[in-house]
Amino acid sequence: MATAADLLSLDDVERARERIAGRVHRTPMLSSRTLSERVGADVSFKAELLQRTGSFKPRGVLNKLSTLSEDEKRRGVISISAGNHAQALAYAAAVEGIDALVVMWETASPMKIAAARGYGATIDTEAPDIPAAFERLDALVAETGRTLVHPYDDPVVMAGQGTVGLEIVEDLPDVDVVLVQVGGGGLVSGIATAVKALRPDARLVAIEPELSAALHESLKVGEPVTVEPRSIADGLNGPYAGDNCVRICGALGIESVLVTEDDLKDGFRFMYGRMKLACEVAGAATAAALLAGKVELEPGSKVAAVVSGGNVAPQAAVAILAER
Repeated sequence: MATAADLLSLDDVERARERIAGRVHRTPMLSSRTLSERVGADVSFKAELLQRTGSFKPRGVLNKLSTLSEDEKRRGVISISAGNHAQALAYAAAVEGIDALVVMWETASPMKIAAARGYGATIDTEAPDIPAAFERLDALVAETGRTLVHPYDDPVVMAGQGTVGLEIVEDLPDVDVVLVQVGGGGLVSGIATAVKALRPDARLVAIEPELSAALHESLKVGEPVTVEPRSIADGLNGPYAGDNCVRICGALGIESVLVTEDDLKDGFRFMYGRMKLACEVAGAATAAALLAGKVELEPGSKVAAVVSGGNVAPQAAVAILAER
């Protein structure tokens, strides 16, 4: 069986950065005096909501597309997504001149469906829910012969996401703790690979909703566990963590923390009200964990918290901000 290093290494992440250079933004690290004073540590947010298409996802997609053969490009690509990966694949495929088909589902965010279509992808919403969408994906891959660009369990995609980790360590060289929100586990796997190679003593903490805890449950048993995701953080509603993600996170000793739906709402309101960052609920999960005291921190430690995306429906934002 392949080890974590066989699946993904620092060299893979550094090669990904070379491939995608000039095509993604280097997003800022923003400090928070308010949250730092509250938790007794020095907290900075890695603002990936300011990335192209509004999330970290183009990093992995662009890296994957750059490795395709000319034949694979001609046949087109396919994937499945709640929205952010769909937008990233649609955007990147258009840039590369590749036809893209994305499987979503009837209850996915209408705003994210419209955005992915706007970037030029064909969107299939025949599936009524997430489990049915994964079944439809398998059928369409076999039927169309398109290349699958998996949203989180492809090591090439993970390597692209890991470039976030390179930037964190460069901007915060003495980082002690890195918090990353988790849906399927691709982002935390990539970031952890980069950070642990450069800062071996740094802690990596995966943050998931209690109502969508696929990686948390999988790490308990060492293999992917299927869950029924029901969180308001739609970007974190993965039905299972990727097998490669589970192996990498297990090997690297990733910590796992769960937050409640109320924690997520509190984090969301903090990001809007104090950080002035219009993130989505998934993007606020790291702030939620810090505000709720779910992560034990040494006094004065340096903390980097990823803000993974900013594609939130206005109606959802208004409802949470108005709720007290």
